[in-house]
Amino acid sequence: MYNTYIKRFFDFCFAFFGLILLSPIFLIIVLLLFFSNGKNIFFFQKRPGLKGKLFTIVKFKTMNDKKDKSGKLMPDEQRLTTIGILIRKTSLDEIPQLINVIKGEMSMVGPRPLLPEYLDLYTDSQKRRHEVKPGITGWAQINGRNAIDWKTKFEFDIWYVDHQSFILDLKIIYKTLLKVLKSEDINATNSATIERFYGN
Repeated sequence: MYNTYIKRFFDFCFAFFGLILLSPIFLIIVLLLFFSNGKNIFFFQKRPGLKGKLFTIVKFKTMNDKKDKSGKLMPDEQRLTTIGILIRKTSLDEIPQLINVIKGEMSMVGPRPLLPEYLDLYTDSQKRRHEVKPGITGWAQINGRNAIDWKTKFEFDIWYVDHQSFILDLKIIYKTLLKVLKSEDINATNSATIERFYGN
């Protein structure tokens, strides 16, 4: 009952009023990125959602598109802009995903939406993360986020699928806010961004 009807209602309310409250910060970031990146303010990418159905996620663009001599994109840590580092550190790059929540493509709480190319690499158990909508934050995010390994991250995701409730979601949102304020677990160890998943 909660996951089918009630959660959608609270997701919409949280995202709608959250977007209104954060609109001044949203506009400031848009201006900063405009002067830093030009017209490349937002980052769009296909991600699998509920039941693996693809949707387009939207975030603030924190990296430039610099390429090496062979035409390949340079490593993430070399493409992060100064303003991008600040935005990522405070998790403000996630704000546009509130639009995904309003549209019903994401939830406030759930397993983070990963890359489509990972779909064929999951075990049967790991595929269960797509039994619920992906979230802006989740159980894995408050228990290590990008600082934990993939196996542990997926175990946390499946635990959430089996135990989701309104109280648990409130707890996750509260703890997420605390982690954002402390800037904890933003990056993976020895990496500017999360390391790729290559299968089990």
